Amino acid sequence: MDSILQLLDVMEDILDSSSAVPFTGKVMVDKDELLEIITDIRLKLPNEIKQSKWVIEERNKILIDAQKEAESIMKEADERIAKLVDENEITKRAYEQAEEIIEHAKENSKQMRLGAIDYADEILSLVENNIKQALEKIHKETSELENSLGQTINTIYENRQELKGNTQK
Repeated sequence: MDSILQLLDVMEDILDSSSAVPFTGKVMVDKDELLEIITDIRLKLPNEIKQSKWVIEERNKILIDAQKEAESIMKEADERIAKLVDENEITKRAYEQAEEIIEHAKENSKQMRLGAIDYADEILSLVENNIKQALEKIHKETSELENSLGQTINTIYENRQELKGNTQK
């Protein structure tokens, strides 16, 4: 089994193919089989969480790379300024160019950082939604199973009481 969603599909198949309890609209299921699938789902959840951690790590790597590139550009600009230490028109233009390069580097760094954050947020949002959907589906399925089993127990109890009433007559 590869994913939580596949395990949930297996649970649905089990419920769909289970024997019906006459006159109740309920089905009988193999408790051990469903519990085994639920255990598998619980074991798979950490993998989904690991994937989201990987996305965060990748985002951090992208941010670090963007910062390094910005520092490199700024260092390059500083070196360029140091070479043009002359007080004439060339020096003035050099300072202007250096400022433009620095501003450009800052803007590029900012854009790269924002892009990386947006990308990481989008991936994390997808992972979060998948986990929420899986959790909701698990909750719904287990709630339905619990209700079904409770009604089956009540029916059995009523039938036993009815049988006891018939034997006392």
